[in-house]
Parts: sequence; structure tokens; C-alpha cells
Amino acid sequence: MKKIICLKCKSHLEALSEKIPLSKAALDILQTPRKILQFKIPLTKDTGEKVVFDGYRVQYNNALGPTKGGIRFHQEVHLDEVKLLSFLMALKCSLVSLPYGGAKGGITLDPSQLSQNELEQVSQAYVRELFNDIGPNQDVPAPDVGTNNLIMDYMQEEYSKIAGKPALATFTGKSVGKGGSAGRVQATAMGGFYVLEEYLKQEKIDLKELRVVIQGFGNVGSHLADILWRKGAKIIALSDAKRALYKEEGLNIEKVLLEQKEKGCVPEASLMGAKEITNQELLELPCDVMAPAAISHQITLNNANNIKAKIILEMANAPIAPEADEVLNKKGLVVIPDILANAGGVIVSYFEWLQNLNNEIWEEEMVLRELKQKIISSFKKVSLIAGEKNYDLRTAANMVAIERILMAEKQRGNYLES
Repeated sequence: MKKIICLKCKSHLEALSEKIPLSKAALDILQTPRKILQFKIPLTKDTGEKVVFDGYRVQYNNALGPTKGGIRFHQEVHLDEVKLLSFLMALKCSLVSLPYGGAKGGITLDPSQLSQNELEQVSQAYVRELFNDIGPNQDVPAPDVGTNNLIMDYMQEEYSKIAGKPALATFTGKSVGKGGSAGRVQATAMGGFYVLEEYLKQEKIDLKELRVVIQGFGNVGSHLADILWRKGAKIIALSDAKRALYKEEGLNIEKVLLEQKEKGCVPEASLMGAKEITNQELLELPCDVMAPAAISHQITLNNANNIKAKIILEMANAPIAPEADEVLNKKGLVVIPDILANAGGVIVSYFEWLQNLNNEIWEEEMVLRELKQKIISSFKKVSLIAGEKNYDLRTAANMVAIERILMAEKQRGNYLES
């Protein structure tokens, strides 16, 4: 039977193998997803109309433990994307020393076009399709783009109903009153902040002097903007799917968040004393830090030469296309890679899983303290290797992650070095 490889992962690994020697056996393991689940999800809408959506779950590698990764609801979800994101999750969990492999899932739909009742039905149907393939010691899903704690609550309740017993540890990112962890909502943004803060400290850069651009103003982007603004950084531009705002003197993030809460999107420029710009113009603004926190491949060969940020903090998954990476490196930009920068979410998901398994409840202070310790420890390891081997941070992070996965595969007899 012919192996189904992940072509985007293969390209990613081939580019990496120019810097890090990877044997044919290693490449074979790393470019091949362990299990791909693909199915249809029928829905009868509130109007009586019948529709069918495509559903996916890819369990990429489980050498280090149960697979772990989000479920996204988005109209552009497709199998190749899910395979790549599950591969990146495997690297992320390995890099930050979690006892997890990598997975990802999704449904091709626009959640804004469905009622809450329809979203609940779709979520329950997704769990019914995957019931035999997920579980606390098998595959542990979490929220992602287009999903949230309420969707996880629907899924966890459906799973427990089918199982005939409570199974809180099957899903993470749940509501706090339903087995979720304190600190989970802001965890990804806090993790990104801790990594950036440590990098700035290392380079002796004053955070209060930063001019920051944030692309994407959902859960991650809005929390990151709020954290940095409260710490004294100047947020000169931000965007969501509807519009992008630019204000050279800096936006009042507290006011933006209040308007966003009321209107459901980034407010009009005139309300913020700002100028409305395009998403492309936002990406190309001169700034100290740019944090892409939206979707994949926002920086490509088409615009890489126009990027003027000094530091890119990858809060989205794969916001820089692999072929654009080399362009940015040659320009001298520092990229803090996604598998490190946005690992805060999966780290606190791990804490939630532990709390559920052990019937514990941690205070938010403890969650954030443990998150900070774990993610800074990972950053220091990556930074040390980057310095010793003259690697960029992405190459160093990938090396740490891949070596740990291959060691686990070797220990269970699946990988023979050649």
C-alpha cells in the first residue's frame, strides 16, 4: 500500500534539511501522517434546508504521546492545510517538552453563517464521526480558528454521552465551569508575550519603546494587543477580517476592545482617530514588532521584500510561507517561530488535561506561573542552539523538536538511523 505523504510537510523538511542533516529514514517518518480521517457531516438547518460539510482529523505523529491539536471551523479548511498544521503541532508539542504528538482537525464551513443551534448540531456530528479515534489517551482536540470554549463544551458533552460516563480530559479549551482551566483564554497571547519579553531582555531592547503591528484581532491578537499596550508598547496598527486601522501615535486598545465587544469587529477608523488601510499595507508598515495572528501564509514571496518589521512574532500557525523565510533571513529580520511563539495555548491545554485527569483545579496565578517557566525554558534552549550553531530561531526550534520525535521513534523501534 502506497504511503500518503504530506507534500507541504515534505517541502518544509527539504528546505530544513539544507541546514540540518536528515536521513532518508528520518524524512520518511516525518513527512508521513500516521492517520487521516475524512468524512461528510450532514446538517438540517433551522430553515429545513439540508447541507453537507467536509470534516477532517489528521493524527500526524504519536511517538511522544496522545496526539493533540485544534479543530477549526473555516470556509477554507482543506486536507492539505490540516496535514501541515498537524505536522506543526507535532513539532510544537515536542519543542516545549509536552507528552503529546500532533494532530489537527476542521470542518469546511463559515461559522458566521450558522446559528448557535446549527453550530451545536455540527459539533455533535463531528464527535460522533470521531468517537472511536479520540480520547484522553488517544487524541485530545482543542479550539482553533472559528471555534471556542462553547464548541468544546458541545463536543465534550456529546463524547461523554456516547461513552456513558464523564470524559472531561478528552477535550481542552472548555469553559471553566465545565472542566476548563483558568488562564486558558489568554494563554496563547501570554505565551507569546513571555517569549517576546525574554528575547527583548536578551537583546537589551526596552519594551516601552516598541512600535507594534498586529494582524488579526480575534482571541490571540486582541489579548496580545491588550497585554503589550498595558505594558507600555505602542500599537500603531491592527486588523481583523473586516478592516485594518493605522495610527502613528498609537491606538487606545482599551477603547478598541470596548468598541469591538459592542460591534463584533474592529471599529471604524473615524471612531479611533485612525486611518483605515488595507491588510497588505498593514503587513508592510515600518515597525519594531509585527505579530501575524490571523491565518497561514500571509507573508509570501510576493510581499516578503516589502516587509519592514524588525521582529516578527508568529502568533498564527505558518503565517510565513516557507519560500519567504529565506528572503526575510537575508534582510536580517528576526522571526520568532510559531511553534515557540504561540505554544502557550497547547501548554495550558496540557495543564487543563492534567487537572481533568487528576480531579484538580489550579488557580490562574499557578497556571500562568507554570506557563511562563515552561515557555521561557524552551526559548532559552532554542536561543542557545541558535547562537552556538549560527542558526536562525526557526531552524534551531525545528532541530530541537525533530530530534526529540526521532529519539522517541527510535526507542519504539520505528526508526533505524541510516
